[in-house]
Amino acid sequence: MAINKTEKIWHNGKLINWDDATLHVMSHVVNYGSAVFEGVRCYARKDGAGIFRAAEHMQRLLDSSKIYRMELPFTRDELVRAMVEVVAANRIVPCYIRPIVLRGYGQIGVNPFNSPIDVYIVNYEWGKYLGSGKADEGVDVCVSSWNRLAPNTMPAMAKSGANYMNSQLIKMEAIVNGYVEGIALDVNGYVSEGSGENLFLVRNGTLLTAPLGNSVLPGITRDSVLQLARELGIPVVEQMIPREMLYISEEVFFTGTAAEITPIRSVDKIAVGDGKIGPVTKRLQKEFFAILQGAAPDRHHWFTPVPVQARQPVTV
Repeated sequence: MAINKTEKIWHNGKLINWDDATLHVMSHVVNYGSAVFEGVRCYARKDGAGIFRAAEHMQRLLDSSKIYRMELPFTRDELVRAMVEVVAANRIVPCYIRPIVLRGYGQIGVNPFNSPIDVYIVNYEWGKYLGSGKADEGVDVCVSSWNRLAPNTMPAMAKSGANYMNSQLIKMEAIVNGYVEGIALDVNGYVSEGSGENLFLVRNGTLLTAPLGNSVLPGITRDSVLQLARELGIPVVEQMIPREMLYISEEVFFTGTAAEITPIRSVDKIAVGDGKIGPVTKRLQKEFFAILQGAAPDRHHWFTPVPVQARQPVTV
């Protein structure tokens, strides 16, 4: 999906013009992929605009930064306020928000310590990530030939730009073979996640998902679905999942900030259940979207309000 230009980008505590957010080609991040980032959504709810789980996203950004020894001069609360500031300034709601922490232009070489750390927060219009746009229409996926990162190589719990080179291989392979998305296994052959989504299965009425030890990113939407499932009385188990479980489960679905809750109708051209959205997925989707849209109360305090009235984005 094309990026629609907005007016302002938050950079190290100040709002700058969109066209001024540029990097030198010799920045450390360009040469060595030294960046961590987040993906956050702001929704146009019935009671006003709200950023979904802003504090949790900013905590994960801080955690990713800490893993890579990137010291930030901003607290979690300051970063949350920065997201509110840039969304309000650009008046684009609903929108996607992209906070980025990167190592900039300083010295060349693998050693990153002498390169400055820059923090950017961008927001822009963005719609559905997977599928045609219909919430109950599933997508066709494959099991990728590319594994997720092995333990003690690249930290899977950090949402780093470098990790997404692995994701790109998974995604490109799926697309050129006629699928929407790929599912990666971990180094031991157990189900991990999609190129940019966590994964859930339903088997005999129980909701299953891989634990973080299977090279899984600790997804914010993943956590939200786990909370909702327990509240709705749906049995939940985090366990290692063999590949063949994908083929014999009654339901399979992706979760993620971009994917939200997206049903999977086939894996490797084997239909999941009857090939249609299942009752557990539908129940979770209904509750999740009701909260996102403001039709159900924000009982978990998941939303940070933004004082903004929407306007049309500027097309690049």
